[in-house]
Amino acid sequence: MPIIKDPYLFNEQSLFIDLEGVLGRRLYLKIEGFNFAGSIKLKPAREMVERAEREGLIGPGSVLVESSSGNLGVALSMISASKGYRFVCVIDPRCNPATRQLMESLGARVDLVTEPDPVDGFLGARLNHVRELCASDEQYVWLNQYTNPGNWGAHYRWTAPEISNQFPELDVLFVGAGTTGTLMGCARYFREHRPDVRIVAVDAAGSVSFGGLPATRLIPGLGMSVRPPQLDESLIDDVVMVEELDTVRACHRLTAAGFMLGGSTGTVVHGAMSWLADHDAQDLMAVAISPDMGRPYLDTVYNPDWVHDHFGAETLRTDDRTGAPGRQSGPLSEPQHPTPVPAAAYAATAAAGNFLR
Repeated sequence: MPIIKDPYLFNEQSLFIDLEGVLGRRLYLKIEGFNFAGSIKLKPAREMVERAEREGLIGPGSVLVESSSGNLGVALSMISASKGYRFVCVIDPRCNPATRQLMESLGARVDLVTEPDPVDGFLGARLNHVRELCASDEQYVWLNQYTNPGNWGAHYRWTAPEISNQFPELDVLFVGAGTTGTLMGCARYFREHRPDVRIVAVDAAGSVSFGGLPATRLIPGLGMSVRPPQLDESLIDDVVMVEELDTVRACHRLTAAGFMLGGSTGTVVHGAMSWLADHDAQDLMAVAISPDMGRPYLDTVYNPDWVHDHFGAETLRTDDRTGAPGRQSGPLSEPQHPTPVPAAAYAATAAAGNFLR
């Protein structure tokens, strides 16, 4: 029985779901939502704060500040409350209402930017606000998840070894791409320790991370409106882009089997199933990472009115479900599989972009 004194010291490391009975194809899902922060972001939040402490960047009167779509903000709110720091989280309208309320309940100040940057979207607007805060008073300490090596380092230190230890015969790992901290930490670890494992990045359609055209995205977590500074395509074997409609359908398919998981998980699961189907990879040992749980998405992904308003009345029709016996696990028809593209094919276009120019 674990006994802890600080909430950031507990994180379930070895919980995996076998999704074959739900999806009809062997895929193991690493569940990262069982900790007091509720997501995988506890790991980089802890690593970045402790790194700043070791380097003497945080002192009496310091105020931590970060831009977040939600989960990292919750993790930093919790750690700040535990350690006695003040924290300001800069969000945009895509942040789930429940997530904002949770941060505020933990004592954080939440600054909402309401207008996107003309070039770099809401992320650019959030970062501009962070810079303005830091310029206004030296008490603000920006952890900067977008460039902080503690972001990917946390997953190199914890997440990747946890997967490797549980799956010695792993063939392919599917990782969602946001700031690319999880992706780069896992990719570096497996390239160094088990280079035979294929690393497949899963990104949201409308994200520019891999050189795609920007488009409006409604579900927070994955995708970027600027190129992630930490991204190194040479460490990635394939990229799969997933439409948000398919994200919603995947979430509801999992929930119909009793697994209520977050929006990013729906994206990663759909991307993994698409890649496995396109590669006829029935016998591969495949693992995907689930960043968070589903409750923060009750107002969005799991709200029928929200889904209807944004994706249409036919999105969640389930009168002809298919799946394992006794399971209600799918929409009326399966969504189309996006074609996975070798990461190297993105390099030429992606290199043309840079972080906030």
